[in-house]
Amino acid sequence: MQLRDVEVEGRRVDVRIDGGVIGAIEPSSRRVDGGGAALLPGLHDHHVHLLATAAALDSVVAGPPQVRSRADLVAALAAADGWVRAVGYDESVAGPLDRAAVDGLRADTPVRIQHRSGALWTLNSAAVEALGLDDAADAGTDLPEAVERDAAGRVTGRVWRGDDWLGDRMRAAGVHRSAPVLARVGTLLARCGVTGVTDATPTQSPATIGALSAAHLTGALPQRITLLAADAERVPGRAWAVGPAKIVVADHALPGLDELTDRIRAARAQDRAVAVHCVTHEALLLTLAALEDVGVRPGDRVEHAAVAPPEAVRRLAAAGVAVVTQPSLPALRGDEYLDGVDAADRPYLWPYRSLLDAGVRVGCSSDAPYGDPDPWAGVRAAVRRRTPSGRPIGAGERVTAAVALAGYLSAPEHPGGPPRAVRPGQPADLVLLDAPLAEVLADPDASRVRATLVGGQVVHGSA
Repeated sequence: MQLRDVEVEGRRVDVRIDGGVIGAIEPSSRRVDGGGAALLPGLHDHHVHLLATAAALDSVVAGPPQVRSRADLVAALAAADGWVRAVGYDESVAGPLDRAAVDGLRADTPVRIQHRSGALWTLNSAAVEALGLDDAADAGTDLPEAVERDAAGRVTGRVWRGDDWLGDRMRAAGVHRSAPVLARVGTLLARCGVTGVTDATPTQSPATIGALSAAHLTGALPQRITLLAADAERVPGRAWAVGPAKIVVADHALPGLDELTDRIRAARAQDRAVAVHCVTHEALLLTLAALEDVGVRPGDRVEHAAVAPPEAVRRLAAAGVAVVTQPSLPALRGDEYLDGVDAADRPYLWPYRSLLDAGVRVGCSSDAPYGDPDPWAGVRAAVRRRTPSGRPIGAGERVTAAVALAGYLSAPEHPGGPPRAVRPGQPADLVLLDAPLAEVLADPDASRVRATLVGGQVVHGSA
């Protein structure tokens, strides 16, 4: 394929693709006329949850902006059949949830509702009973710590970071949910110019990794995949790259320093860097202390850094640890962040500019399904820094559209590093826009993506 008259780094050129890589320029019988539009390396989402995003596309929406009140949520749940799976819940809708609260929303069928953070599922009594959790508690059968119980030992309906266990329990109880359709995710990302993703799910079974691999090999999920799962390197026949090992520093149950350093050392024993989930100020400081104790290695990164005061930013820079941020989250949930965090933390919410100014590398991502999978929405959000109601959130953390886009152009193994470039010999993972880059950056939107190619194959648009 030859792409004629495209803009590459400000120059109008022709680019030939041979064997899935960018090659020499020469005549070709198959041509795509770019008309002076920008040709970029494909965008990379540095933190996404592919299977959860696929499942969310088939789930009831339980939180803002679509659902903002208890009445909205009752109506949404009532419209679903069978085992109801709802996602994106926020306490602003109907307050904190337990089994009794979910019973009040819908009690005639099993319901499970996921918190917007992804850390918590809450089941109603019908779901608890269908899974035999009350019987197990009454019989003294061991239940994992993920299954919360009150002081009397009664199951509350809350399951904390127990996705794998909950899925196994549902299958054992004969509850079969159809597999998420990954092709829908692949199509959505390709339409946005995304040619690569880093799946940040911390644990993956061989079956789920196999599903991702099969979807990629068949072209249903054409994006190149990097996995952060702790056991990703143990599954044979890989169609993915292995990234740093994901470690979750849970906000509701912070580990001790010794426990966290042991987990980092375990990753080092597998010759892997670490990607540490840190949302709160306390989690970030704990992570920095552990990394400083064990020693930082290339590839170490912090996921989110949602609250990062100046002291923490300086330590990140001194340690050389990258941050993978999610610009769309303040745009989607900024009002809840501003109203829900301590006043002392508000000036340090979702830093971006201050990280760059300190010398910290910053890669961009969606955290879909919890954030917007559209990277162009992330670019707009990084420029505007406004909540859904229009309130500014960290106005001093604004960056230009070009800077935000660069965060999606860095290599998967080096988030926040130099943007990848269109160069001979590089994989032909490319996005063709509909205008010169300066024009698109003035109005960043996924509709400006004319075509997306992975390995020289058109996965969105038409040649």
